[in-house]
Amino acid sequence: MYDIILDTLKDGIRLLPFLLITYIIMEYMEHKMSAHTRHVVQASGRFGPLIGSIAGIFPQCGFSAAAASFYAGRVISRGTLIAIFLSTSDEMLPVLISQKAPVSMILSILGMKLVIGMIAGFLVDLVFSSVKKAPEPEMDIHHMCEHDHCHCEEGILKSAVVHTAQIFFFIILISFILNLVIALIGEDSLSQIILNRPVIGAVISGIVGLIPNCAASVIITQLYLDGAMSFGSMMAGLLVGAGVGLIVLYRSNDSVRENLRITGILYGIGVVAGIAIDFLGITL
Repeated sequence: MYDIILDTLKDGIRLLPFLLITYIIMEYMEHKMSAHTRHVVQASGRFGPLIGSIAGIFPQCGFSAAAASFYAGRVISRGTLIAIFLSTSDEMLPVLISQKAPVSMILSILGMKLVIGMIAGFLVDLVFSSVKKAPEPEMDIHHMCEHDHCHCEEGILKSAVVHTAQIFFFIILISFILNLVIALIGEDSLSQIILNRPVIGAVISGIVGLIPNCAASVIITQLYLDGAMSFGSMMAGLLVGAGVGLIVLYRSNDSVRENLRITGILYGIGVVAGIAIDFLGITL
């Protein structure tokens, strides 16, 4: 239990700088940006999937959390959020480096996550912009302030700290529960249900990837390095895995239906990509 609590606190504390910076930026945008500048930011969002997929490949849980908060405030598009979630490397990169994986393997995995995330992000934005029946909501960071009762009118820094504290404690609570469940089930048990099974391996790996915790990417990466799963199954899990981004999304974004839709899109793209990789016989 001591180790579970310690790991939970470590994961949460590492997120604090990302969360605080995110909310300071968002509060600044709410307090200082003119309507014209806000429209410029939203207009530039058409290139968001490209920028987001590049930024997402760096090993950081916090970026997916920041992206979820930006989406809740409608600063970034749905496609940009999907691109970031898909490309997020989470703890995969440190594990590969610590296991002395070949540089060519590391670059190939990162490159595939970047490309898949970017293409999927642009397609998601294209599809939803084509079928939407109503205009997308305007940037509304103030709505988040009302949702969290942070008294934004009292200053940028104070309201950003309040937002950060609320999300931080929410992440700590959920992460503790998830770490406890993983500890009770055992990583060895998780490895036994995935293995090198065609199609079903990618499906199950994707489910593991949905666990909003850094441990998921560690388990999936290690299982692949140990030869316990195919390359496609590993990619499915790593593509779906968005760290704690999903926790923040469900906490910050009011629409449960929209959150479930994003989760479904993320899972579907990751699993289909993983199955396609195995079907094409791509290996490293």
